[in-house]
Amino acid sequence: MLNTLFNSVIGTLITLQSFLLCMAAALILGYLSALIYSFRNTYTKSFLVTLASLPAIVAVVIMMVNGNVGAGVAVAGTFSLVRFRSAQGTAREIGAIFLSMAIGLACGMGYIGFACLFTLIMALALLVYTFTNFGGRRNEEMLRQLRITVPEDLEYGEMFEDIFSEYTNEHRLLRVKTTNLGSLNRLTYEILLKKANTEKALIDALRVRNGNLEISCGLLGDDAREL
Repeated sequence: MLNTLFNSVIGTLITLQSFLLCMAAALILGYLSALIYSFRNTYTKSFLVTLASLPAIVAVVIMMVNGNVGAGVAVAGTFSLVRFRSAQGTAREIGAIFLSMAIGLACGMGYIGFACLFTLIMALALLVYTFTNFGGRRNEEMLRQLRITVPEDLEYGEMFEDIFSEYTNEHRLLRVKTTNLGSLNRLTYEILLKKANTEKALIDALRVRNGNLEISCGLLGDDAREL
């Protein structure tokens, strides 16, 4: 019975019944994969719709190829022409897309039982990783991204070391960017505060050193966390 459950429902020729069965399974599992991604994560409606519909799209492509080498080469060439014009996705977004594609591949090959089992295993694994804070950094709530604007001729190498020693446990310079036609430099630091709610005191101390130019302090951006 188990072997029958996990066998492919598609034969050499695709029937209307097998097509509808695979489409229904791909859409349902795609909806579940979108729900998995949305749990404790920021998202947009368009991205969730894409995740929910991607398994069905991939399943149709696989069913149409159906062992035909020439069709497979043609499909690969078509997909190679597709280029995404949007901003680079985060690691979690890329993983969610690959999850939806894997579900679609399994459904397109007719292995609906394996697709359901795979979705269930991945859902449980992602829930465990989320609830256990797997991969989280220690004292992550104290991490901040600090941007300091300084005059172009200021030697900033050791200028703020004593202030960082007083208010932070760790700090590192991420990037230096020129601004205002090269007359100013913008320094971006990743810092780990010693105590909560000390951002104002830190900024007040830094303003004395940088000539009261612009300073911003906020949560560490997702682009600095990914990959």
